[in-house]
Amino acid sequence: MYGEKIELRGQKEKKETKGKYYLFLLGYFKRLVKNIEMSKPRSIHPDFLFHLEFKEQPLITLFKDVREYLLEIYPDSNELLYHTHALTSVFSISDKLGDAFCMIPIYTNHLNLGFNKGTLIKDPHKLLMGTGNLIRHIPITKPADYRNKKVKDLIKSAIDFAKKDMDKPTAIVGETISKIKKA
Repeated sequence: MYGEKIELRGQKEKKETKGKYYLFLLGYFKRLVKNIEMSKPRSIHPDFLFHLEFKEQPLITLFKDVREYLLEIYPDSNELLYHTHALTSVFSISDKLGDAFCMIPIYTNHLNLGFNKGTLIKDPHKLLMGTGNLIRHIPITKPADYRNKKVKDLIKSAIDFAKKDMDKPTAIVGETISKIKKA
């Protein structure tokens, strides 16, 4: 009888260990799948793509690269899409425009890398241009205009500022949200 209790306890411990191992594996595979999904480029929303295709090809290529660069730096950002005087992709730490850190407005013949609270972030290299109350931008004509350490540091500074300035945490992460009105 005493030997049976020891054997039963041993089987129970084996089952618990096995269960913990399976939970560990499940968590591991979930993280692995999420990492694989995050490493895939986020597709451009059809509402935005419809308007983007009316632009010149060099502008489209440049936009796609700037967008990819921002998503590499902060993959959890939400992308808010607008079509007003410019076709604009806004990158935010929540689903709110007020929590945005960067934007890419595409005009007829050019695009900018905009900083929604550009007057409030440190710009030690004086890269930002503009005269508005908050928004500043860097004119973009080629990848070297933004794919460099100075601009990357500025983007990270804008992200950090947006996080500190945010009212409350968001449950929406890594989503694309179209604010483009359908015709």
